[in-house]
Amino acid sequence: MMKDVWISISNRQQDGRKEDTLVFDTAGYYYYNDGVGVLSYQESELTGLEGTRTSVMVMPDQVVVDRDGLLTGRMIFREGFRDSFPYDTPYGQMMLGIDTRSIRQHFNENGGDVEIDYITDLSHAFVAKNRFRISVKEMEKSNG
Repeated sequence: MMKDVWISISNRQQDGRKEDTLVFDTAGYYYYNDGVGVLSYQESELTGLEGTRTSVMVMPDQVVVDRDGLLTGRMIFREGFRDSFPYDTPYGQMMLGIDTRSIRQHFNENGGDVEIDYITDLSHAFVAKNRFRISVKEMEKSNG
């Protein structure tokens, strides 16, 4: 059963010269079935991806992030695994690579947390070290 949830997201990015952190909270949807947590939310102007829906599937051995809309792409995070994929943007298509260093996650029917440490590259050229965190909590139900 799909639940209304509150999703807290932070992404820290270090490119060797500077560090940027993006933190935001948003409403979304979540369900959990047979060890897999799935959440989705609408990106906002704050992320620069307004008009894009992001879906995250958290499995015991990997995390898959799908984006559809203004930006389209599928990222597969698996410890010790490098994924390379076309990333469609309004400015054209790029080949983006992600090298997943670690994933820590705990999800159940009430929500959960995931943290992914990874390195991004653009056509094999280093872009940044990243730490991506998502926390999912059920919204409080009002009695009125």
